[in-house]
Amino acid sequence: MAKIETFVFNHIEENTYVVYDETHCCLVIDPGMETPAENDIMAEFLSKQNLKITAILLTHTHIDHMAGLRWIYDNSKVPVFFHADAGKIFRQSEIYASVLGFNVGELNDIPVKNIIDKEIIPFGNAEIEARFVPGHAAGSMVYCLHSEKAVFTGDALFCGSIGRTDLPTGNYDLLIEKLRSQVLTLPDDYRIFPGHGPQSTIGDEKLYNSFFK
Repeated sequence: MAKIETFVFNHIEENTYVVYDETHCCLVIDPGMETPAENDIMAEFLSKQNLKITAILLTHTHIDHMAGLRWIYDNSKVPVFFHADAGKIFRQSEIYASVLGFNVGELNDIPVKNIIDKEIIPFGNAEIEARFVPGHAAGSMVYCLHSEKAVFTGDALFCGSIGRTDLPTGNYDLLIEKLRSQVLTLPDDYRIFPGHGPQSTIGDEKLYNSFFK
């Protein structure tokens, strides 16, 4: 049985997730830690639960979702996973960081593993499925933890809303299309763990999210 721990980090209030199972192996999804104090919060949780990080997953490469990547990598030495289309934004992260008030440090030495649609990423006795959902940003992915009926949607889908599409590489029509085909096709009782804000369910978003009326 996998468990999910949620943290709200950095000045943009981004949701970082740690997913772990009985083997004490874990995934870190979108490490957004910005300050030494936030790093300490993450370190304390990992130590208390005796967790070993086996992979770092990015839903997309906007800086608020990877502000803590340097720290996570230095303390785990495991690769970061994201779609190849997100590589250009990743390589420009220091530029975006300076504009938005982040200090991410050097990232070019961190090993990257590019993932594709429907790829399965194992950890411990569990696994998580990547699904390709661009539109908010190039290369955006969501991650389905089917054993727990959970989906980590990054900034593609929020409670009652969707991700903005007016930033570089955004595409409104593409995002709606991919959400309908890749996310809203999940069972109604799947819980949505978004990149910002509160949780929701697939069923509630189909009923109440005005973008899908």
